Amino acid sequence: MSAALRQSLTLPCRTAHCPCAWSRPWSPFASRRKCTLDIAPFQTLLAIAAIFALAGLVKGVIGMGLPTVAIGLLGLMMPPAQAAAVLIVPSLISNIWQAVVGGAFRELVARLWPLFAGIVIGTAIGAIWLVHSGGSGATLWLGLALVAYALLGLFKIEFKVPAAREGIIGFACGIATGAITVATGVFAIPMVPYIQGLSLDRHRLVQALGLCFTVCTIALAAALGHAGELNADLMWPSLAGLVAVLVGMRLGQLLRGRIRPEVFRLCFFAGLLMLGGHLALRSVL
Repeated sequence: MSAALRQSLTLPCRTAHCPCAWSRPWSPFASRRKCTLDIAPFQTLLAIAAIFALAGLVKGVIGMGLPTVAIGLLGLMMPPAQAAAVLIVPSLISNIWQAVVGGAFRELVARLWPLFAGIVIGTAIGAIWLVHSGGSGATLWLGLALVAYALLGLFKIEFKVPAAREGIIGFACGIATGAITVATGVFAIPMVPYIQGLSLDRHRLVQALGLCFTVCTIALAAALGHAGELNADLMWPSLAGLVAVLVGMRLGQLLRGRIRPEVFRLCFFAGLLMLGGHLALRSVL
């Protein structure tokens, strides 16, 4: 592997337990020194590609789960803010495709704009926190968010949103979703339960989720850019993730009619529960 490629895959060192970590807490304004991971850059790319292929497979089968699975597994390798930065390009491309397919784009935008406005405001609030906190405690919050999302899915907890209060509830959910997205990189809570509570038909539900995930991804990219988390070092991991996501989504679409959705969802949420619990416990032990 060329020296230039190896250098491009060397990720900034921001992990407290890394042998070359700074003696003081990481700050987004501190100078960034490079740290070579224990595994070779090519192996790092393969691991990232495998994670995104699995996340794409999940999305292809059930229409969601890409950022949740990717952030959760990448969180085992790197800090959540860095994982979220790698996620931006694969998530944006896949969600734009999901958002424009379905035939109800204008209708859904007109109905969901309070949610979108809340996401932008919540993300701005989260961006301020990210700059001033340096992302401290992010792994714990990521683990707790995954556990909460998994429990909602395992126990099939559903909400019904009153039509008369759709706007105000959507705006509040958007603010909470934006803040949680910046803190953890997970787009799901409480946005997904809110969308599911609107009683949309299956096709509109999938398109609405694609729209919401697209807005979240763009807002998250702006927040990470403000905090200095986006840089050229992410190009190769992001491209590897994008290719793997597209392959995984296609495989998931082919498998959708061959496996029972209920069994797949059960395995999906059970896996998220274990992963979230592991991340949360690892951050406090």
